[in-house]
Amino acid sequence: MILGIGIFMGVVVIATLLFVNLSPEFGGKATQEQKDSYRTSKNYKADKFVNTNTVQLDMSLSDMGKALAGYFRPQLKSTPDESLPIIKIDSLNIAEYKGKSRFFWFGHSAFLVQINHKNILIDPMFGSVPAPHPMLGGKRFSKELPIAIERIPEIDAVLISHDHYDHLDYGSIKKLKNKVKKFYTPLGVGVHLEAWGIPKERIVELDWWQEVSFDELRFVCTPAQHFSGRGFTDRTKALWSSWVIQSDIESIFFSGDSGYAAHFKEIGKKYGPFDFAMMECGQYNELWPDIHMFPEETAQAGLDVKAKTIMPIHWGAFKLAMHPWTDPVERVTKKAKELDIAVITPKIGAPIFLQDQRLSGEKWWKSYD
Repeated sequence: MILGIGIFMGVVVIATLLFVNLSPEFGGKATQEQKDSYRTSKNYKADKFVNTNTVQLDMSLSDMGKALAGYFRPQLKSTPDESLPIIKIDSLNIAEYKGKSRFFWFGHSAFLVQINHKNILIDPMFGSVPAPHPMLGGKRFSKELPIAIERIPEIDAVLISHDHYDHLDYGSIKKLKNKVKKFYTPLGVGVHLEAWGIPKERIVELDWWQEVSFDELRFVCTPAQHFSGRGFTDRTKALWSSWVIQSDIESIFFSGDSGYAAHFKEIGKKYGPFDFAMMECGQYNELWPDIHMFPEETAQAGLDVKAKTIMPIHWGAFKLAMHPWTDPVERVTKKAKELDIAVITPKIGAPIFLQDQRLSGEKWWKSYD
């Protein structure tokens, strides 16, 4: 019996090691030359990227037990009763669009942004499971996407906030890579893209507060309070960020994943006010308060960055924490009302126009709670 258990455990360990080391899902590793280049960043210390504040990333065994116990509590209603509704997007409509700036939400943190006649994808995670293998994660809340990846027309730029599976998806990148002109990432994330076959010249890596021009647009890599990593040994080996997108007449903010901290006010002071801010709101827990915001903090962060309108993101697609799946949107809309900040909550796939506030009162999720 003991011998059999030992053999089984040995097989499991070997299989896990082979999977981690051979599966392309885990991405690439920085060369020594790349690591040396990261040392010019004040966010890089002792061969790792760091937050401005001291952030607790490791849970105790007791906290891990609480997290696992809470994750499987059925009474939380952490997933919808049925597949969430989506609004279909026509590929020809995207390709031929020349109108005012508009946005399409794909659930969680993925967006298509059409601004200045440019098509921009943000954190294009279009896979069904945010994990390196389908058996290692829960499925997307909606059975389909507003548009299949294969039907997405040419993309001018992709912005990526960090390398976690719910933001950087191997399968999505493989299908998108030949139709994207440029990829913009925080330092170190480009290593994964190179490993997946994207030429180095099409990848632009930026440190916090660095700016780059993209035709008539400006992209700014701005701070976030979070972490990175796709495997057992690469935690904080790549940087994480938020993003600013600016045209001559509009200013947009994308928070990425972040705990609440002073960087939001810094960003608001340097680049605000913003016409529209896509703000992380979901997958939070008191066991990890430093790396994800609670909904009330999301609303406050919207004020901090001086946003005219905020939209809660990082919810509505995956179960990655123990709260009820509608808790983020219910709580943030309540707090936003208290703080007198406009908030919109569109359906997945609905076109979002900055001048159209009719989406603000639509509580479509009530039918699926």
